[in-house]
Amino acid sequence: MKLLDSRLLNSRVNSKNVSGKEKWLGYLFGPIGALLLNAVLASYLLPYYTDVLNLQLIWGGVFITVFPIVSKIIDALTNILMGYIIDRTKTKQGKARPWLLLSAPLLAVTGVLLFTVPNGSDTVKVIWVMISYNLFYSIAYTIYGMSHNLMVPLSTRNVTQRGGLSVFNQISTIMVSGIVVALIFPMLVMPALGVNKDLWITVMSILSIAALPLTLLEYYFTKERITEETFGREEERKIPFRLQLKAIFTDKYFILLIVYFLIYTVGMTIKNIGLVYYCNYVLGTYQDGVTQTLVSVLGGIPMGIGIFLVWPLAKKFGKRNVTMIGFVIYAIGSFICFLAPTNLYAVLAGQFIKNIGGLPCAYVFMALFADTLDHMEWKTGFRSDGTAMSIYNIITVAAAGICTGIFGFFLNRTGYVGPLSQADYFEKISEYGAYTTQKTLEQIQSLDPTGTVAFAQSDATNTFLVWAFVGLEVITGLACAAILFFVSVEKTIKRKQDVLVEREKEAFAKEGKEWLPAEERSRLEVERQDAEAEEIYLQELKKKCEKNGRDYEKEAEAHRLALKEKKIKAEEKQKLAEIKTQKKELKAKEKLEQKLSKMSPEQLAKYNAKQEAKKVKDEASWLKEKAKGEAYYNKTQADLSR
Repeated sequence: MKLLDSRLLNSRVNSKNVSGKEKWLGYLFGPIGALLLNAVLASYLLPYYTDVLNLQLIWGGVFITVFPIVSKIIDALTNILMGYIIDRTKTKQGKARPWLLLSAPLLAVTGVLLFTVPNGSDTVKVIWVMISYNLFYSIAYTIYGMSHNLMVPLSTRNVTQRGGLSVFNQISTIMVSGIVVALIFPMLVMPALGVNKDLWITVMSILSIAALPLTLLEYYFTKERITEETFGREEERKIPFRLQLKAIFTDKYFILLIVYFLIYTVGMTIKNIGLVYYCNYVLGTYQDGVTQTLVSVLGGIPMGIGIFLVWPLAKKFGKRNVTMIGFVIYAIGSFICFLAPTNLYAVLAGQFIKNIGGLPCAYVFMALFADTLDHMEWKTGFRSDGTAMSIYNIITVAAAGICTGIFGFFLNRTGYVGPLSQADYFEKISEYGAYTTQKTLEQIQSLDPTGTVAFAQSDATNTFLVWAFVGLEVITGLACAAILFFVSVEKTIKRKQDVLVEREKEAFAKEGKEWLPAEERSRLEVERQDAEAEEIYLQELKKKCEKNGRDYEKEAEAHRLALKEKKIKAEEKQKLAEIKTQKKELKAKEKLEQKLSKMSPEQLAKYNAKQEAKKVKDEASWLKEKAKGEAYYNKTQADLSR
């Protein structure tokens, strides 16, 4: 891909360590557009289909049940294909980042098409919905989701920096997107939209188009340091797809994480789909602008606190341990809601507790997943990022479609009756007269003619909505905690990464090349590019000066001084960052020394014995795992050499 060799498309991140601008622009602000659009669709696309387009009436409710499930079969296939393509993408910009660039315009266009369903026969609506839904989810968002989700695992091998990026990556989804979806939409936007199709199209088109520049921001301020480790080496061996599949489906950590993620995603997806309906009919009244806002915002406050608490806890107690305990709290909070599903105060308290428990999963899962990818590379000798991420992404997108289909099925079977515009209500009053409206007829008649008439739902529908929003997550929370008990991948990940570095050195030696750390190779490449660009700039400056009668030497010298000053500032900034890291390490060391100094001789002896016993146990465990890993590695290498 020669186009991607252009300097114009280079990452704006050059630091060997994760930088501030990378965190803020690449992992927080950049993803907002696409993630916000997806979050809005997750909560409001089905209500648009049922309440505005009345798709639940087509084919007796069969269409709204079947089409999301069929679409996700297509989506699953495109995810597998995308994973295959990413693993075989070799460009100067990386293997996943280039696809962010392509996804930017696709998200904008297909997002608009989702809502611009033409007025016409049921057949026309069905065809448009099927095509637009698959263009967005099976193509545009698949390309974005696969590449976006790989940015943290491919960013760096430094587990601390990678964990920090994982937190920033989730802020976009949980806090920023959450503020809009949980606060602005239910309080201000949804009551204004009602069932007015033109207003829906306008609002959703704005969200879709906003994804374009923000996704480009994510592209320019992310960097694949792990992919850069192969820079300067001869062409890599092509890994057969069957071996990549075998690698991920025979790894216990990967399988456990995928099963855990599947259970968690199903519970969360059905809950998110049910949020609007539950607040409209069980806990509050239709689009009252208050109930959903309170549930989402007060229940989501812990997500803001989590930015400051989760990662320090995860570093101290381990990502797995903190997440596991969190899910027990998660289940308790959901159970409180389930005990009193119509009591606003009980639900708010339960949601608050539940979201405290969900903090670790929300913020550190991708770091745990990245550890698993490194573990698989240690065990097999090759990376399977795209293939592994395709499975992860299949769960994400397939759950959305399948859960939407299941939700639509039960909604239809329990007798859900969608709202009508006031004009349609009076036109069909004989048909809907049997239902009790949430407002008296006198109040409806006094409203603006564009007002919306909503109906009280049956007991069966309300019971289903309670189970969907608060009941299911009691079960999924406990199940996730049980699965995580067996995920201990982070325990030996540093040792495995050291082995990967040694293998990399051996590969360079076999090719007769000097090994340099990946960040150093990247730095030298940037310097080479800068030197070429500088030479071109001076040549062009000289021509301009000769043409305009300006003093070339004077302007060239001023340019060199500016570059020198810029370089000095960059070096000072790097030095300050290193000093800060050293101070942090020294502080931790002093804290431990103070703790030990306060112990009695007996306590100190007991502490040292305990630490020694743990060291012996960990070493024995590592040697056992190392032997198994090396045997698997040798077998895999033998398969590759055939």
